[in-house]
Amino acid sequence: DRYLAANWAAIRALVTETIRMKPDEFEILGKVQRDAAWMNPAHEDNYYIAEAILPWEGQLDAAQAVLRRATAARFYDYQPAFFYAFNLFHFMGDSLAASEWLLQSAPRLPSPQERIALEDLAARWLDRSQDLDMAAQIIEDMAANTKRKDFAAYLHKRSQRLRDLALLRRAASVYQQRIGRPPRKLQDLVISGLVREIPADPFGLGYGINSEGIPVFLHKPSQ
Repeated sequence: DRYLAANWAAIRALVTETIRMKPDEFEILGKVQRDAAWMNPAHEDNYYIAEAILPWEGQLDAAQAVLRRATAARFYDYQPAFFYAFNLFHFMGDSLAASEWLLQSAPRLPSPQERIALEDLAARWLDRSQDLDMAAQIIEDMAANTKRKDFAAYLHKRSQRLRDLALLRRAASVYQQRIGRPPRKLQDLVISGLVREIPADPFGLGYGINSEGIPVFLHKPSQ
């Protein structure tokens, strides 16, 4: 009985005292939970325990394997896809993939407001993407698919903000190639003729230059 076997494996994971465990023992725990997910991918306790323990103890692959199976089996449950997305963002720094998984999770939430909140989080995570043009396109697709006009307008602003930052970063890269050093301030890009003007941030926060000469979003209005 594979369901009984999955229950037994999940109970083994649940009663494990992890505070004294060694790395190789966490690897064994990951194998136990992978097996439970193979025998019953919809097992709720198994994916809860996996997310609470495994990625924090070096067993990210095992946790993600459990969560992928739970996402497919529990089509009514937003949490496995949400946790999978969180792990991509927090442990792997892959904001593009993380946002895509959040967008898989959002339709499973019970209320429109909750779905909008999760979609907003997906859009915000895309601010951390290395491929800003792709991130902007994903947000434009989100705007095209939402029925809320106010939310669509908000997403268009987020998309434009990403495209403007991408423009500044391309200009900064050209500046470094020409001058031999990164720009010290955004106005250097205007003076050099690489951009006509510094774009206006639709959210009023503006753009800046970090210590490496890379244009970034500001998190509070510039003085």
